[in-house]
Amino acid sequence: MTASPSSVTTSAWVVEHPGPIASAPLRFVERETPAPGPNELLLRVRTCGVCRTDLHLAGGDLAPRRPRCTPGHEVVGEVIAAGSAVQDFRVGDRVGAAWLAGTCGRCRYCRTGRENLCPHSRYTGWDIHGGFADHIVVDARFAYGLPEGWGDEEVAPLLCAGIIGYRALQRADLPPGGRLGIYGFGASAHLTAQLAVARGAEVHVVTRSPLAQRLALELGAASAGEGAPPRPLDAAILFAPAGRLVPVALEALDRGGTLAIAGIYLSAVPPLDYDRHLFQERTVRSVTANTREDGRAFLAEAARLRPTVRVTRYPMRRADQALRDLAAGRIVGVAVLVMS
Repeated sequence: MTASPSSVTTSAWVVEHPGPIASAPLRFVERETPAPGPNELLLRVRTCGVCRTDLHLAGGDLAPRRPRCTPGHEVVGEVIAAGSAVQDFRVGDRVGAAWLAGTCGRCRYCRTGRENLCPHSRYTGWDIHGGFADHIVVDARFAYGLPEGWGDEEVAPLLCAGIIGYRALQRADLPPGGRLGIYGFGASAHLTAQLAVARGAEVHVVTRSPLAQRLALELGAASAGEGAPPRPLDAAILFAPAGRLVPVALEALDRGGTLAIAGIYLSAVPPLDYDRHLFQERTVRSVTANTREDGRAFLAEAARLRPTVRVTRYPMRRADQALRDLAAGRIVGVAVLVMS
């Protein structure tokens, strides 16, 4: 293992003043890059996906945990230095860094396979600097080896959009051959829909965007539109951060159906009517981050299925524009920042 070069500097975006995207909350800066600790990797960033969570952090929907933090948690990078205790990666390896950046490993959640609920968990681009930058330092124990045969731009969105969609699908308890409703059709939804179709599900997408409706049908959805799904659903996933859609999605469920809410942020949920929305054993579940096992399982399944990843590319220097386009609904699929 090698030590970090002492003079590495990083160009990076930081959230200077969280607020509306129109107020330009991001600033481009230069800073010194720290050497990796014993269990850490220093990565040269090759690509970084742009997630709606980055938008929530820049926009102030999620309170900052670190002043002037660099967003980005769908990072594909090359190892340029590794700490003395790192065993699984070497200099030159292509590595993925995702949302979950660290846990305590000692609490009852960590000890029972539920590290996503660890009260001491840390997150890339929220607690530690993320991938809207030239370089990033990550804990090697929370990094991923990446499937061969995928380009950097294709694989980056798998590291959050894909993983969180996988966990949301698990939480939705979709029965074999069942009917799944998907509300909102952005980065995570367009990957999750393909996963569900490959597993034999009948997928119905609800989205206002004509372009997203077209993409959903191209990717195998049975229906896509603004209105209610044409048939009662066995399960549903809410990807749109709109609490007003919770009763809408619950009302579309058949008896015994489950709604999984996939986002880290959700606007206020209106009052629910017990008979219309919850009776007949309908269930509502939140989705909180993911475990490393979720990540490994999803990447293995994705390597077999090779889902289509619809990418819109931006130079790293235009990360602010990517967030503006995401906020305005101009991105179909997923935005990815590419290093020059």
